Amino acid sequence: MKRRNFIQNTALMGAALLYNPSHLFAMGDDFPVVRTPLAQRKFVSKTVEEAIKAFKAGVADKEQGWLFENCFPNTLDTTVFHSMINKRPDTYVITGDIDAMWLRDSCAQVWPYIPFIHKDEKLATLIAGVVNRQTQFIIEDPYANAFYKDVTMVSEWKTDLTDMKPGIHERKWEIDSLCYPIRLAYAYWKKTKHKEPFDANWIKAIKLTLQTFKEQQRKTDRGPYRFQRETAKPTDTLPMDGYGFPVKPTGLICSMFRPSDDATIYPYLIPSNFFAVTSLKQAAEMIAALTSETVLSKELLALATEVESALKQHATYKHPEFGEIYAFEVDGYGNHNLMDDANIPSLLALPYLDAMPVSDPVYQNTRRFCLSQSNPFFYKGENFEGIGGPHVGKADMIWPLSIIARGLTSTDQQEIKHCLKMLKASHAGTGFMHESFQKDDPSKFTRSWFAWANTIYGEFLWKVYKEMPQLLG
Repeated sequence: MKRRNFIQNTALMGAALLYNPSHLFAMGDDFPVVRTPLAQRKFVSKTVEEAIKAFKAGVADKEQGWLFENCFPNTLDTTVFHSMINKRPDTYVITGDIDAMWLRDSCAQVWPYIPFIHKDEKLATLIAGVVNRQTQFIIEDPYANAFYKDVTMVSEWKTDLTDMKPGIHERKWEIDSLCYPIRLAYAYWKKTKHKEPFDANWIKAIKLTLQTFKEQQRKTDRGPYRFQRETAKPTDTLPMDGYGFPVKPTGLICSMFRPSDDATIYPYLIPSNFFAVTSLKQAAEMIAALTSETVLSKELLALATEVESALKQHATYKHPEFGEIYAFEVDGYGNHNLMDDANIPSLLALPYLDAMPVSDPVYQNTRRFCLSQSNPFFYKGENFEGIGGPHVGKADMIWPLSIIARGLTSTDQQEIKHCLKMLKASHAGTGFMHESFQKDDPSKFTRSWFAWANTIYGEFLWKVYKEMPQLLG
């Protein structure tokens, strides 16, 4: 089934399945057991299980404890396929309801476990396997966003007008697809000090990342990437013979699709360019510390500096109400797309990705814009408010990712408490987060099995538990 059709058709199906009495048995306090049974879990981490026990013992709100137990381990319980290949760890990670591995999603799904890996060698090996698998995928095609474990699988998008190769599920060029693997590798290295994943193939993947970023600066031509799809949905294809709308070279990097897998309007996607600066600096540090590739390290840092300078010149807009803010997309000709999307990287989530401090004054102005009716994808109901986007094809659909990103980047305890309250009320009795829900009726949701939303929600709950436990009740 096509990804978008699956998303739209499972809005209520998941809730019906979870409420089927044959699938549930009562656990205490009327909270049903919805977590995957132990014998059926894909991976079990001792430290993650200990965190769940600590959270449930330390939080008086039993519903929050139930949600943490369901959501935080969801990636490990249901989406990871770990093995050793030629004595090297290999981990394939599906998004949940689709048997394909997105470079972005797979990183985001395992990211919340990074704080635990220095005490859990088994979990660290799992993460190393994700790094190894992503390295392999980037070498196969740095422009693709999603891959199969089995290269003989035939994609439903095989007729896309682009350079489709065996083993590729989808070939939408998104800057963040190459940033997330660096983010994960950097955090793994910093936390464990292990060097094993960072071999000649990993260096090759970094070189391809640098090459691809430079090609998509489009300084002399449009580069080798083009993409078209026969579809009724304009956000699923690119205009102008598959190259997207034109840009004026500025030093910024073109991203033809957003983290939502939707086409950009203006190809300079600002949140992803900020993310690229951070990732290039991290890659440069790793290359300098772990290899003898001095020239490569300098080239990575030079590109980071160039993009950073271009962002200072082209990324902002003087808004009549909010003052100087970051635009969502620009084209170098002076045109700006003022909005924010729920998917990460977003403007709202930039401090979460270490792209800038929360205190950055332009970010604070942008944050107020993103969380206002001036953002065309900010939706506010009677009890819920948050950011959505065009991906699900409907208005008024709030994404829990946006509420979680808001909470993770807030320094205001009342705002954090507000986010916790909305998220707890949004699961519609299922015990899990969803891709999106209708702003006035959480029972109308998309994707009953979306591991990224579940695990990052667990990350948010754990952060609050460790730093501000009084907010959990």
